[in-house]
Amino acid sequence: MRANAAAPVVIPPRDGLPDDGRRRAIIEAVSPAVDGGRFPVKRVIGDTVVVGADAFADGHDVVSVRLRHRPPGAGDWIEIPMDELGNDQWRAEFRVESLGRHAFTVAAWTDAWATWRRDLRKRIDARQDVAVDLRIGAAMIDGASARARALGAADDGRSLASWATELRAMRPAGDTAGRALDDGLDALMRAYVDRAHETVHEPILEISVEPAMARFSTWYELFPRSTSPDPKVHGTFRDVIARLPYIIDLGFDVLYLPPIHPIGLTFRKGPNNATEARPEDLGVPWAIGSPDGGHQSIHPALGTLDDFRALVSTAEARGVAIALDIAFQASPDHPWVREHPTWFRQRPDGTVQYAENPPKKYQDIYPFDFESDDWPGLWAALEDVFRYWIAQGVHVFRVDNPHTKAFPFWEWAIARIKADHPEVVFLAEAFTRPRVMYRLAKVGFTQSYTYFTWRTRKAELAAYLTELSRPPVSDFFGPNFWPNTPDILHGTLQEGGRSMFEARYVLAATSSSNIGIYGPAYELGENTPREPGSEEYLNSEKYEQRTWDLDGPTTIAPLIRRMNRVRREHAALQVNAGLVIHDIEDDQLIAYSKQTPDGSDRVLAIVSLAPNEIRRGTLRLDLGALGLDPGRPVFVEDLLAGGTETWPAGGIEIEIDPAILPARVLQLRAAT
Repeated sequence: MRANAAAPVVIPPRDGLPDDGRRRAIIEAVSPAVDGGRFPVKRVIGDTVVVGADAFADGHDVVSVRLRHRPPGAGDWIEIPMDELGNDQWRAEFRVESLGRHAFTVAAWTDAWATWRRDLRKRIDARQDVAVDLRIGAAMIDGASARARALGAADDGRSLASWATELRAMRPAGDTAGRALDDGLDALMRAYVDRAHETVHEPILEISVEPAMARFSTWYELFPRSTSPDPKVHGTFRDVIARLPYIIDLGFDVLYLPPIHPIGLTFRKGPNNATEARPEDLGVPWAIGSPDGGHQSIHPALGTLDDFRALVSTAEARGVAIALDIAFQASPDHPWVREHPTWFRQRPDGTVQYAENPPKKYQDIYPFDFESDDWPGLWAALEDVFRYWIAQGVHVFRVDNPHTKAFPFWEWAIARIKADHPEVVFLAEAFTRPRVMYRLAKVGFTQSYTYFTWRTRKAELAAYLTELSRPPVSDFFGPNFWPNTPDILHGTLQEGGRSMFEARYVLAATSSSNIGIYGPAYELGENTPREPGSEEYLNSEKYEQRTWDLDGPTTIAPLIRRMNRVRREHAALQVNAGLVIHDIEDDQLIAYSKQTPDGSDRVLAIVSLAPNEIRRGTLRLDLGALGLDPGRPVFVEDLLAGGTETWPAGGIEIEIDPAILPARVLQLRAAT
């Protein structure tokens, strides 16, 4: 080398360089997504999933965009072209037809072939010389031919090679060059397009596809020990089987049982939460565990495991799912207290920390310690509880107070269980702060109790119904509306009488596709609190056995039966999407509608919030939101009271007399 020769240029490595700086397509705002893809979106089997994205690139090159989705267990992606909506927005859709976790994402690239084809058309139209352009196109076709051959598509490879030869032989001007725009050639090129520098959206997004019950279900809760026809005899699973025809006749498809396990003796509670129990007192079913066993055992007075299996199979044959309460806590007599003391928090005085919400104390219940050093063993044991009852035929679980257990546990356990049993439904009994409720839904709970019980005024009801029926909340949260529970007798029911029980049921049944009641207390109008200002029932079944007169004069069973039949017959009431609040000029009347996506079924509900007075107001329907012609009258069928009428396109005067019926439920159609 000569002394004055220039030294070779060495380019040092650059920190932070992307893997491929030639990926010029940008993908943003992919939807649906929950927390940027941290959690799966919720959908129900058979749903059409609509995917949207913003996709664009620098400059003026054509951007091609594809939706990729993959069902559970599939190895390869299914790819669908996305449609451009304008302003760099794209859309595509696909159906989810199997339970479990589906994956999807979006891919985009600057499409050299599409750009070349677009520009060639413009140049030909402008009568420009396209000789060089044809050679560029031929080179692209050569590349596609090679890709086809590499994929084993020899015939397509030969066809493409023939096209490349033809382009090179074309005259650069005139009609001959137009042959390069042939649709058949374009289809071949799209099949083997160059995507070496495509962008794929990350993270890969997921959809948790749930069973049909996740969207539409009607729950009935009862205490098995109170089903005996003899008030002196403890009810059994066989008594519950005998009660099934009544529940089915009312139109319920989920029968929920509080814990069915042995009940502890230590610090057992007496009637009305008395801290001193008598020998004959039965205790609280949520104080789980005794010498007879724990979470995988059955209270001996209820029957045997075979009796329970008979209940599950009999109910299933009649179209009713048995939902089992899972309460992860223990009485002081639970075998785990002795066998696994580290699963419970030990106090300095040598005792175990009982449950409390100061100043309230629950000495009959020990909470599990999710900060235990043996947390893996605790997690495994709790997961096994679910798996044990699944093996007995149970696929629906109402989980007690899940917000007092660790979120990471629920995310782990539910994902593992649903991987093996995607048909399982989990209902979260979590009356707690909004973000906590929503986090439980995100980590896997199918449905959740809500604030419906405490939403009593028109404005707050309208706001809450709107929040729950639209993204982002509707993408992950499945509301289940309960007018009452064994723990909650709201003041409106204490004071409003029969018409309030009717109104709240119609309100729940028409505004939410998933509902439930605690019966027979609800249909019989049980409304006496333990003491003034309390939401606890007097003589609550939580603490004692009750005997109910199901045919009593106070029953609203006929209304419940009618309303549940309407729910089964009208698809609009089986979804939460499509809910619209309508203007009605009375602050004690609320009007809202629900409709199917195709507009084939539209149901309007008008409910009085005032239980003991006639209310009137002018209703103005949002006909545009209903997909109806604003200039034409509306045909109305009354689904509860019967009868039909035709309403003018403008406002209509509505009167609700709670003494007759505190609500109207109407099907709407365009008048002919």
